[in-house]
Formats: sequence, C-alpha cells, structure tokens
Amino acid sequence: MRKPVLVVALVVAALIIAGGLTLGLTRPAAAPTAATASAPAPTATPTPDAPRAFASTRLYLDPNTEAAAARTRMDQQGDTASALIAGRIADIPTAVWLGEWFQGDRLVTELRNDVADARAQQATPVFVAYAIPNRDCGGYSKGGLAPDQYLPWIRTIAATLADSHAVVLLEPDSLAMLADPKCGDSASVRLPLLKASVGILEAAGIATYLDGGNARWLSPSAQAAWLEKGGVAGAHGFFTNVSNFDTTQRERDYAGKLSSKIGWKHYVIDVSRNGNGWTGTWCNPPGAKLGQDPKVTEGDGGKLDALLWVKHPGVSDGSCNGGPAAGVWWQEGAEALVRGGKG
Repeated sequence: MRKPVLVVALVVAALIIAGGLTLGLTRPAAAPTAATASAPAPTATPTPDAPRAFASTRLYLDPNTEAAAARTRMDQQGDTASALIAGRIADIPTAVWLGEWFQGDRLVTELRNDVADARAQQATPVFVAYAIPNRDCGGYSKGGLAPDQYLPWIRTIAATLADSHAVVLLEPDSLAMLADPKCGDSASVRLPLLKASVGILEAAGIATYLDGGNARWLSPSAQAAWLEKGGVAGAHGFFTNVSNFDTTQRERDYAGKLSSKIGWKHYVIDVSRNGNGWTGTWCNPPGAKLGQDPKVTEGDGGKLDALLWVKHPGVSDGSCNGGPAAGVWWQEGAEALVRGGKG
C-alpha cells in the first residue's frame, strides 16, 4: 500500500530539520541585487510551439495526499466536521511531490502507481521534482540529493514516466533563489544539473517546466537570465507562484513579461492558496484562502497552459505563524483556508 506523500516526507523531515516536503517555499525577496538586476535579458526570439503538454484536460486526483489521510483519520476518530474540511481539499487535483524520500524501487513504485491511477482517471499527472542539491539553501525545506545522485534520480523518473503523458515541474525555488546570498555558489552546481535534467526529461517525452519565481521576487529580466542559464530553451516552459499567494492576474501579467524575454515559452501558475492574494508574508499567512479550482487552459490561444494546485493546501509552510514543522498537515490552517472560501 502506498503511503501518502507527506507521511513519507515526515520521516525525512525529522532528519533534515523539517526540510522534507514543504512543497516549494517560494518566498518573496528583497529587490534583486545589482548583479542580477543588471543581467542582460535574453533575446526574445519566438520559437515554434512544442506538442501539447497536457494530453488530457482532466488533472490527476491523487488518492494518497495528506488531505486524504487527514480525512480518513478524522473519520475514524468520529470528527465529522474536521473530516469534511480535509475532504474539501482532498477532492481537488494536486501535484505529486517527489524528493529524496523516494529513491530506487520506492521511487519507481510510486511513479508507476500514480501513472496507473492517472490512466484509470483518463487524467494528466503532474509531478514536482524537489531534490536539488542544497535545496532551499538552508531554509525550512533544506535537504536534497548529493550532486552525484541527482541526475541518476532524474533518469529514473524519466525512464519510468516515458510515454505516460506526465508533466514535471522541475525544482521550485531552484532558480529564483540563486539571487539570495545564503545560497553561496549553488549556481555552479545547480545550473548544469537543471539544464541536463531538462534534456533527459524532454527526451523521454515529458513536458518540463522550470522555476519562474513569482511576481514579488525577481524582475522579469533577472528571472529570464536565470531561466536561460537553467536550460529553458529546451524545456516546455516555466511555472510561477508555487507555494505563494499572488493573485492569478498579477502572476499572469508577470509571466507574460517573462515569457516575452525567453522566446514566448509557455507557463503554468500555482493558484492553490491565492484566493485572497498577498497578505504580507509567505509563511502560513493569516487571511489566506483557497484559490480557484485547477484547470487546463492549454489551447485557449495564449501561453498559459494550466492553473494548478501545486502546493498542497493545509500543509504547513514551516514553524511560523502558529504552524507546525514544514510539510506537516495543519488542520487549523486547512480550516482557515477552506472557511475563507475560494477566490
């Protein structure tokens, strides 16, 4: 029996100081440093559109999320009201997060099970690869694989997902965070790994999106420079707003500017918790509420391919604003999100 992704992640979290699965702590930062702000913007040469990323407009509903586990647990305890709250989240398709807690046979089994479930649903599975070396640069989600482990891990993902019509969001925070001094020289290790990973995944027919930060972080020009170095030319596109709270319209405006600087690449946006927009902090912010239901928009004439629930609502961003460790189901936080309604 598969364990919920976050249940597995908690085992790892204990070893990496609550690093595990914070599900992409994409945080707003101060204004870009002079070095990044002055980086030359890549030439926006339009490129022919790649084949569709989302083979089905239906998104995969993972039955083994932390919200689903919470609903089962509350039901068993006779707490019907709390079970209903968790169920409101569990019934919405979310991305499947993969980190160093899934390796070897365990990784292959998880992927095969998800692909089989997605085929039964006639849905597109969306995965998040989240094991880049020095992940989160020492923050709540610190961890990741060693540099020499990373590409073999990616190759296992690519080989297992080949011909599955899966989508992979490659490493939240991996590019935008490189402007942060606490990341040190991570760029020298990270950028070649990301570029090689894009080639491996795309060669296996897996639509791959790179880290596009968010509208409150780097400027479009600075983010475009990082995307170019990370291999976006070979990727399907980029993602924005993962685990953050900017409104959909603000992110669309930002992503459109960013796309124009990198050959009009496609993009997806995380709308899982942006129903009330930015409320002053990235970490378990009071006043946040669920965003709109996810949907595939590819084929509507623009570069926006999908609005997704990437971050899993109800899972703590970290030990801040009353929340538990990063990656842990937080019933109080889930109730606040659900009771706030959807944006």
